[in-house]
Amino acid sequence: MKIVGIDEAGRGSVLGPLVVCGVSIEEERLKYLERLKLKDSKKVTPKRRIVLYRKIKKIADCHPVHISAADIDLLRSKDVNLNEIEKIAIKQIIGNCDPDISYIDCIDVKPERFTNEIENFQENLKVVAEHGADDTYPIVSAASIVAKVERDQEISRLKKEFGEIGSGYPSDPKTVAYLKATPYKELPIFVRRSWSTVEKMRLK
Repeated sequence: MKIVGIDEAGRGSVLGPLVVCGVSIEEERLKYLERLKLKDSKKVTPKRRIVLYRKIKKIADCHPVHISAADIDLLRSKDVNLNEIEKIAIKQIIGNCDPDISYIDCIDVKPERFTNEIENFQENLKVVAEHGADDTYPIVSAASIVAKVERDQEISRLKKEFGEIGSGYPSDPKTVAYLKATPYKELPIFVRRSWSTVEKMRLK
């Protein structure tokens, strides 16, 4: 029986991609992931995340989907909200993995509604969708870590090209300073222009 865990990184960021990742594994091999004592990526140090990322990739199949800032802006301009954008990636991962069970860190305020929608996407699929699943199920913790590391790698690449941009989150003073120092018309393609943080800059 094949299992996939799905989680994301960068959902609330104003810079860089949203990375949604699926980690799939046969049930009998799940014990190898469990031995890593995985947690939600936010509770793991950056160095430890890298170590775990490499180990996870040796144990399981990883299916990251990178959704660029430009694609997010385009979809939002067509009235596709962030939940729907993430669902597109989730369904893509499930289609690629063809799992029997999918454990997902729920993005809907109503897990039952979300569960029904994803189960209806693929025949004979069982979905376990919970808030905080990345702390409850090792397979989701693994997806959380892989998504976070892949996003961090992209932010590091952008820093080398564009200088200090911070973590990309609106709460980060370095990110805010970068946005304030860059004229709206000169904002690069990795900035999510549809975010309210950036919209307010345009109106100034």
